Amino acid sequence: MSLSPYVPIVGLFALAAAFALFSVVIAPFVGPRRYNKAKLDAYECGIEPTPQPIGGGRFPVKFYLTAMLFIVFDIEIIFLYPWAVSFDRLGIFGFVEMVLFIGTVFIAYAYVWRRGGLDWD
Repeated sequence: MSLSPYVPIVGLFALAAAFALFSVVIAPFVGPRRYNKAKLDAYECGIEPTPQPIGGGRFPVKFYLTAMLFIVFDIEIIFLYPWAVSFDRLGIFGFVEMVLFIGTVFIAYAYVWRRGGLDWD
C-alpha cells in the first residue's frame, strides 16, 4: 500500500498550518499600535453596550427558535447535495425518498411560518 497519493493533501495541511501560525506570530510585530477606548470596547452594531446583570442576561426564545430553524434547513441542504450527486444511481426509489423528505421539511416550514416563527418582532 502506497501513501504517495496522500502526500499532496498532507502538504496542503502543512502549508495551511504554517501560514496560520506565521500570521498569528507576525501580527503583533507588523500591525498598527494605535489603541484607544473605542477599539477596546465590545462592538454591538454601533449601539453602546449595556451592563449585563450578574450571571448573564436572559435571551429571548426567538434567538433559539431562529437557531433551530437554521439547523433544520441546513440539514436539509446537507442531505440534498449527496442525493444530487448520486441521483443517477438511486433511480426512482431515491427520487421518491427525497420528495418525501422535502415534503416533510416543507410541512415543518409551513407550520413555523403559520405560527409566526419567521416574523422578527
